Amino acid sequence: MGCVPGETIRVEQIAPLGDPISIIVAGYYLSLRINEADQIVVEEI
Repeated sequence: MGCVPGETIRVEQIAPLGDPISIIVAGYYLSLRINEADQIVVEEI
């Protein structure tokens, strides 16, 4: 599991204090802390 180049992701939820966030990637939910999410390079479509 994880984010791979070319995969579409969508931010699903953000915690009230902003950390962690929940994203949907490859059909499953993934919770990430902000410092982990900062490592993902995204391109808006």
